[in-house]
Amino acid sequence: MKLGGVLVNSTVMKDSFYAVIGCGFNVSNSNPTICINDLVNQLNKRKNTNLAPCLTEQLIACTMTCLEQLVEVFQSDGYLGFCDIYYKHWLHSNQKITLESEGNVDVTVQGLDEHGYLSVITPLGNVLSVAPDGNTFDMMRNLIRLKTT
Repeated sequence: MKLGGVLVNSTVMKDSFYAVIGCGFNVSNSNPTICINDLVNQLNKRKNTNLAPCLTEQLIACTMTCLEQLVEVFQSDGYLGFCDIYYKHWLHSNQKITLESEGNVDVTVQGLDEHGYLSVITPLGNVLSVAPDGNTFDMMRNLIRLKTT
């Protein structure tokens, strides 16, 4: 069940790090999967509450506030300080996935490497970094597959 997604493109030039961040949330469109307001409605029914539906404007404001706080942590505490917070909300630790680029080998997600790439371990104990260039993560099939044009 996917409620949203984030895409980040980063570049380092001289002493500066640049990140272009795009994110999206499914606030009110129930198809093809589910939306945030569907979950609010389900909670209201289950708990006999009357929570108001989520407004897109409120979600954008909250998201930007959180993003500003994360940027401040990254700037003050660096990558490792940021990772401490990131891993508290990380969904993929110990997830079993198939790595198509390595001959459909089953691997286990460990986290991120020092460059921010996905770090996985093979059944033989080899640690691999999976760069986003040329790969795409198909969450519905637990598969990292080669991008096709």
